[in-house]
Amino acid sequence: MSLVAFDFDGTLSDSEMTVLLAERAGVADEVAEITERAMNDEISYAESLYSRAELLGGLDEAAASEAFDAVRIRPGAARLITRLRADGHHVAVLTGGFERGVERALEREGVEVDTILANRLPMADGKLTGEAEGPLIEGTKDDALEDLAAELGVSMASTVAVGDGANDLPMLEVAGLSVGFVPKPAVRPACDAVVASMYRLGKVLEGHGVLSDPE
Repeated sequence: MSLVAFDFDGTLSDSEMTVLLAERAGVADEVAEITERAMNDEISYAESLYSRAELLGGLDEAAASEAFDAVRIRPGAARLITRLRADGHHVAVLTGGFERGVERALEREGVEVDTILANRLPMADGKLTGEAEGPLIEGTKDDALEDLAAELGVSMASTVAVGDGANDLPMLEVAGLSVGFVPKPAVRPACDAVVASMYRLGKVLEGHGVLSDPE
């Protein structure tokens, strides 16, 4: 068994949850600028997330729910996850994005993963509070991957990490196989392979013996 860990926003999904929320809150440009700086490693992920959450403060429940409903996973992602799990692998989503968006996007495609480690945007009185909470704000994805591998009894050599941005770098650096999904320039050197589609990712995993060839 391998542990296969996916980043979500920009990797498993081509939706950016904070952008979908920001559009509804009228702060899209400000949020995009903060996101870009974080993805290029100019500011810490934690700093960027707290700043973006603050800008989203006051967005009402209905608008937030609409944003999470708009999150989609990439073409071929559901099939790839299904194949990985059918081959006996543990599939995890490790994301600085938000649980609700991940869960809704997977449900829409009728697919499940084994573990979701994600953050949350708390609500009070029917509105986002402007705060953020969760394990992957201050916590990093290398620790999350190592902890999950230890819990499952999987060696780090049998882990696969797939990501695109600076906050994926820690897990890409420690995983047995690291795949960049259209990675940012700062991330590319840490990748054993680079892909631009779920189809190509499947081929890479077949080539490394993680996935059996489809019949």
